[in-house]
Amino acid sequence: MSFTNKLSEDCYNISIIYAKLHLDKINFKKFFFPNECVLKKNIDNEFNAHQSGGRLAIFDNENILLSTGEFRHREKSQDVKSIFGKILLINIESGNRKLISMGHRNPQGMFFDQENKRIITSEHGPYGGDEININNNPLISIKNYGWPVSSYGDHYGGKNAVTNKKKYKKYPLKKSHEKFGFEEPHISFYPSIGISQIINFNKDEILISSLKEKALFLLKLNEKFYNNKENFYSIDVSLGDDPRKIYIGERIRDIIYLSDQKLIIMFLESTASIGIINLKQ
Repeated sequence: MSFTNKLSEDCYNISIIYAKLHLDKINFKKFFFPNECVLKKNIDNEFNAHQSGGRLAIFDNENILLSTGEFRHREKSQDVKSIFGKILLINIESGNRKLISMGHRNPQGMFFDQENKRIITSEHGPYGGDEININNNPLISIKNYGWPVSSYGDHYGGKNAVTNKKKYKKYPLKKSHEKFGFEEPHISFYPSIGISQIINFNKDEILISSLKEKALFLLKLNEKFYNNKENFYSIDVSLGDDPRKIYIGERIRDIIYLSDQKLIIMFLESTASIGIINLKQ
């Protein structure tokens, strides 16, 4: 289980604890406890504990994946020595970590497509610019997804805000990734849907949950989706330019699909409740 860890006074990171599942009592032990943390008073003078990532996914029998946000200390995403704004591969026996990708803002959804050897992530953008990213053959090279140099979103308040002048100079959010040597997102949502989890739904489909839109989105996979550096496209939800949408009416933080039972299980944040969609009915 990952959690936001207060490492010292006003300094936080993402850590992992583990335990054997027991119905009466669960005794957690430390697993991944990095020394690095983000100060509330950092060089960007901004801090957001929700911008933390924290998604865990199985990679293989020996390793798990962990996504980390940058807690709004943006420059850490482009610091190869930092754990923040990254996807990390962690060995479950030794705890040793390997950098898989960088240049992330807040990747909150993730799964590893075992059959095709690719990591698929969903990532919160700033004001606009939620992303779906695909990392094909992730062990071959460290991919860089561009944050905070490139993004199809904008800083909150926009370019005209007086308080944002210095921010745009340091973190320009250029409207291309590839031109500046970064990986393009496969899909960008504008305005943001408050993208949360992303899961493999059926063999040729993925299911995405959202907070702001209070809905599930179903996307069909095809070669254009997977290999679209030339075919990158943006989905404008406000214009109805969306994939198949299932309106739920609550902020959906997490989803699980039980394929054998044809059940979609949702964690609904607004009411702190569990919702179930029975696809057999």
